Order: sequence, then structure tokens, then C-alpha cells
Amino acid sequence: MKTILNPQKKDWNKILERPTKKVGDIEATVNEIFTDIQANGDAGVAKYTEKFDGIALDSNLVSVAEIEEAISLVPKELKEAIQQAKENITKFHAAQKTEKVSVETTKGVQCWQEKRPIQKVGLYVPGGTAPLLSTVLMLSIPAKIAGCKEIVLCSPPNKEGKLPPAILYAANLCGVTKIIKVGGIQAIAAYTFGTETIPQVYKIFGPGNQFVTVAKQLATKYGVAIDMPAGPSELLIVADDSANASFVAADLLSQAEHGIDSQVVLVSTSKKLIDAVSIEIEKQLLELPRIEITQKAIHNSTSIFVENDAIALELINEYGPEHFIVCTKNNAFYIENIENAGSVFIGNYTPESAGDYASGTNHTLPTNGFTKAYSGVNLDSFMKSITFQEISKEGIQNIGKSIEIMAAAEGLQAHKNAVTLRLKELL
Repeated sequence: MKTILNPQKKDWNKILERPTKKVGDIEATVNEIFTDIQANGDAGVAKYTEKFDGIALDSNLVSVAEIEEAISLVPKELKEAIQQAKENITKFHAAQKTEKVSVETTKGVQCWQEKRPIQKVGLYVPGGTAPLLSTVLMLSIPAKIAGCKEIVLCSPPNKEGKLPPAILYAANLCGVTKIIKVGGIQAIAAYTFGTETIPQVYKIFGPGNQFVTVAKQLATKYGVAIDMPAGPSELLIVADDSANASFVAADLLSQAEHGIDSQVVLVSTSKKLIDAVSIEIEKQLLELPRIEITQKAIHNSTSIFVENDAIALELINEYGPEHFIVCTKNNAFYIENIENAGSVFIGNYTPESAGDYASGTNHTLPTNGFTKAYSGVNLDSFMKSITFQEISKEGIQNIGKSIEIMAAAEGLQAHKNAVTLRLKELL
């Protein structure tokens, strides 16, 4: 990791730049694949599965037999771990349910809001070097709690044309209605347009690489909603001398191992801690099986020394991290004043890995600074709010004059007449 001491504010954006390609660099590829799949459906999907995943599939649909085989292959210990994670994720997301909101705004004017599930959702679960079975839980559990009717899951197949047993086991356990062996841009395009075997959905969920992120953004141009722009993983830790350097190093490495385009940042008011963490990173790195990937991500990452907590907080809010670990003598200051972060982890014994798997919070979070405007996935992500209103005779008499005056001011006579006719009828 590079170490930067007391950077000037004018240089923050450059120092904190993500190691990702610009949208323009990959948009042409995404557009080409979208156009092909829109025109050719499953044939187009199959072509890109063979090109990118190296496998020609007879069928991209996961069969009941494949699910049954997967259930038998998942070790008992892993099943128990998945079950505990499922219980915690279910508890946290079920607690997010809200009651109908109802209010009489004026005598005789009753307004209320109710939530309804999104009927058809498409979940994307990354594969590649790290098939994320945990993402299955994070997306399918709140979808099921919300009451979504169609919960479709796409994930890229391996060279044998299969999905990892744990992904199939988790999907089946959590109520996914259809599982499809397709990944990358082609999966997002299929969700957008629909094919002979892959249903068009109303909203797409899930993290992915830079190509998947751009594909999701392109999907919105065709009327399909997305959860958020969620690309390569990132973590920022703020720590001082009260932090355990080995824990800090372990957390930084845990995110760096996601992929070569992941980014981790350490912000500290202690040069001593920065040095200690650097030593720990080199030591722990040698013990990791994904050392090559992790080293490349660490190369894109930075340790930043600042003079005090106020400067640190301002810098962190400017960066807007996906994951934010707070481990300082003054945790309350950061907790109370953080404005831009996807998920916050507090203290020496709260590793970011807990949120990735089993504490109960959702790990599908905005990246690349989008925490300034987006929330992470939650129960409401799978629902819509619909407003209702019912106005009595007394109610329309109470607010009718105001409506007439405002409609006239806007030059919308038909709007005014819709009220005027009712008021005359009540005279």
C-alpha cells in the first residue's frame, strides 16, 4: 500500500480515485451484447456464455436433479453455517416491515400509503474466482419476505457447465423460483429483454464486475430498474493507536482478495499504526491462497495519515466508502457524523466479514462513491409504495377552492372543472 502523509484537500479526489475503467471504455462492448441478445434471445446468450465462460450448454436452466445433487454435495457444517446466516438475515430484514401509514390531512380527506412487492425480480450472483453463495442469501431472503412472486437467479457456469453446489443449495433453501446458468453482461441483457427461457424482470439486483455494473446501468434505459450501481468491492478503515494492527490488516486483506480491481484504504491519525499495519499486511499476505489477486488490489490501495479526526471524517465523507470500519478512541464522533457510507462496522471485534456473511445486515451495497445518493439493499428495495386517497363530500368542499385557484394559476382549466362540477353538485 502507498502511504500518503497529510494530503492537501485539492488532491483528495486524485488520491481516492477508484482503480476502475471509465464507463466509456466498456460501454461499446455492453451495447453490442445488448443489441445481439435483444435480437437473438437464447442464441445470443449461448454465444456469449461460450465466449466468456468457455462452455457450450445444452440448456442453461438448472434442473430439479441438479438441485437435488447439489443438496447432497454440500457438507453438513456448511449447511449449518448457511442456516445460521439465513436466520440472522431473515430477522434483520423482517424487522424492516412497516405498517400502513394513514392520515386525515383535512377534515374529510383521508390519505394513506401501502407497500406492495415488486412482482418479478432478477438476482445476479457473481461467479468467477469467488462464487458468492452469501449473495444468494442477501438477495433472495428479502425478496421472499417482501412477497415477490418471481425470484429468478442468474450466475455464471464453470467449465463443466455447472453452478457451485452451495449456490444451488442456498437458492433452493431461500425460495428462488428459477435458477439459470448465465453470467456477465449477457445475464443482465437477458433480464432486460427476456428470452425464450429467461424471463424479463422489473428490477435487477446484485453486485458484479465493471462490465456487469455498466450493463445494469444500461438496463435502466430500457425501463428496467436496478438496485444500485454496485461494482468492485471497497473498504475504508479509520483507525488510531487504540486499534489492533493485525485486525486492521486482516480486514484490509479480506476485501482486497475479492479481485484485482478491489480497493482498500486506511485513514489514520497515527503514523505508528500505519507502519504496524503495513508490516502485518506483508506477513499475513504470505499465508493467503489468493495472494496474486490480493497483492494487485493492495497495489491499488492507500494508507493516509491525517492530523486529526475532523480532517479524517471530511476525507471519508468525500470518498463515500462501500464498507466503513471505525476503530478509534472516538468512535462516537464518526458514527454520529458519517454521511456517506454503505455499511458501518464499529470496534475491534466487528470485522467486515461479519456483514458479508452472517450478522444479518445486507452486503449488497453501492460502490464507487454512489453511497452519496444510494442505500444498500434492504427490504424496501423489493417493494413499491403506493399512495391512496379518499375524499368525502365534506372533504372536497374543504379543499376544492384551493384546487380551483391553483389549477387556474397553471392555466389548466380541465383540472379546475373536475372540481368545480363536484362543488356545484353539492350546492
